[in-house]
Amino acid sequence: MKRIVFSLALAACFILPASTWACEGQEHLHQAKALEPTKATVADVASWTKAKQATAVDANGKETRAAQGVIPGALLLSSSSEYDVKELPADKSSKLVFYCASQKCSASHKAAKRAIANGYTNVAVLPEGISGWKQAGQPTAKPDNT
Repeated sequence: MKRIVFSLALAACFILPASTWACEGQEHLHQAKALEPTKATVADVASWTKAKQATAVDANGKETRAAQGVIPGALLLSSSSEYDVKELPADKSSKLVFYCASQKCSASHKAAKRAIANGYTNVAVLPEGISGWKQAGQPTAKPDNT
């Protein structure tokens, strides 16, 4: 009898921690997915901004903005990774769509992840960036603060 109790206790020592690690790992994966912005298409962003259902957020630098223009009405960040969160709308449930130069650029993803990490809950990225926006025939504006 003592052998059976000992065996069960020993098994519990190995099984319980393993299941705990698995749960923690799954929670970590869930949290990692929560930090990923959704992807939006040019058509989505055009529709949302026209209907004033979203704010386009430009994560490009001054040179790119001067050369490519910006999505009309876009909020222009001071930096893609170190911007002050106060630059974003106060309402953390506001729909924000971050964009940068093109699919080869990662500035929009960095900026979007920063917003999510600071409590914004409705965050998307336009992977095609301003290049894809222009290629789709959408209008651009000259940035106010190049």
